[in-house]
Amino acid sequence: MKKPLRRALRTGVSLMLSLTALWAVAAAAPAESLDEAARSLGGSALPLALLRFERGDFFSGSALSLPTALALRVTPMLLSQERAVTEAWSDELQQLPEPSRDGEDDEGTVLNAAPDEAAGELPPITVRDNGVPAMTLRPSDPEGYVVYRNVYVNNASSASLDAAELSFDFSAALTEDAPQVLIVHTHGCEAYTMPTGEEYAETDDHRTLDSSCNVVRVGDEIARVLSDAGIGVLHDRTLHDYPSYSGAYNRSLATIEKYLRDYPSITYVFDVHRDAVADAAGRNYKLICAEEPNAAQLEFVIGSNGGGLEHPRWKENLKLACAVQSTLLRDYPTLLRPIIVRNSRYNQQATPGSLLIEVGAAGNSLEEALVAARLFADGFARTVKGE
Repeated sequence: MKKPLRRALRTGVSLMLSLTALWAVAAAAPAESLDEAARSLGGSALPLALLRFERGDFFSGSALSLPTALALRVTPMLLSQERAVTEAWSDELQQLPEPSRDGEDDEGTVLNAAPDEAAGELPPITVRDNGVPAMTLRPSDPEGYVVYRNVYVNNASSASLDAAELSFDFSAALTEDAPQVLIVHTHGCEAYTMPTGEEYAETDDHRTLDSSCNVVRVGDEIARVLSDAGIGVLHDRTLHDYPSYSGAYNRSLATIEKYLRDYPSITYVFDVHRDAVADAAGRNYKLICAEEPNAAQLEFVIGSNGGGLEHPRWKENLKLACAVQSTLLRDYPTLLRPIIVRNSRYNQQATPGSLLIEVGAAGNSLEEALVAARLFADGFARTVKGE
């Protein structure tokens, strides 16, 4: 065998082994034991895992990676199957959740009362120092952003977006009947850095099943402020990322669709998360509003059709985010980071009034997130009520 041919063969074999190893790591990553990892590498999970690898996304979302997208564009056979791959991926995202298992944290749904039945004035929040270094993220100039009035949008998707398409004239309107808002948590276990002496039991890094310390507690605060403003709220407190992180968006979509069937009055769906910001050494930072140092910074994440999945109304979600952001920035110019638009849909195709809200980061304290949650809910209520 000639040397060039042997060299090409060795290169091909090495590439296949590398791809197989990457797939194995991706498929087994969510597992919490060797047995679970072994099961993840076989059975019916194999086709979906291979599909995820082809889509360029091991863990979540729907976007093609740059290498995969380039491969599709230069290979006629793959290009001819791009739609089939996209549709198959969409089918996987529509799968129903598995039945509840023993030990799963499902505290049910809280229907928040109208203001005449509400608990009264909210108690003040005492913010204690948790020892994490703070920073405030803000755009230094409009370069690289789509800017509409006082709102900056970072279009990190493949979808086209022009400032002329943006406005604060969103289509999602309050209904006459309640509930009007649904709050869910795709990654409900996401938690914060508590002050010394108030630590929680972790299930993973900055994650806990204790819903008095994770983002479910932040959803409670948003629900209460909205109900005090006369907006009916359903808060689903299910931890969709437990016991398995993988498939959380599938499960939360099934939850959202069930509520929309049962309560046609729902116009707005909030998926409440928290972000994570760390330096190269892995040190976490808290994100703080400069005008209100007790409040964590917020960020709206808006899904699009940039990944190839159907999402015709994504710009309506973006218009809602722009309107709420503009309202809040008048009083707190650094409360929100620029809106980010991504290829994945994040289940926002369900309604034209859907928002994914990142409330602070892992380095923030829970109290800082709660202060930010109150400010967001107040600004949202004023925006949709036209005040």
